[in-house]
Amino acid sequence: VQLQASGGGLVQAGGSLRLSCAASGGTFDNRNMAWFRQTPGKERTFVAAIQRGGQTTHYADSVKGRFTISRDIAKNTVYLQMDNLKAEDTAVYYCAADRGGRTYSSNYYFLRSTYNNWGQGTLVTVSS
Repeated sequence: VQLQASGGGLVQAGGSLRLSCAASGGTFDNRNMAWFRQTPGKERTFVAAIQRGGQTTHYADSVKGRFTISRDIAKNTVYLQMDNLKAEDTAVYYCAADRGGRTYSSNYYFLRSTYNNWGQGTLVTVSS
């Protein structure tokens, strides 16, 4: 499956953005989906995940209560609604998908190695 992320941009602290990740070329509804982010010189870190079926979500502590991940099966798209943005949220955001058809123990959703399909990234810049 190919993933295309969009929606990044420049926003002031306290503002909101919604990222989108459109999937094509493969099945979507049976895949676990996630967002990660990366800043220069640092490793890519987990932000949020949504399990196949769309009922269960997982969040990094740093974004819990501010970010919401969701998916639209009809549009083959996963979203990341980001509210009350902070300067430390500045990063390139990547969407990711796993191979599909699997359910994991909770901690596995936070791992990069769980996902084998990655989008190209979209830059979010939060000015303070």
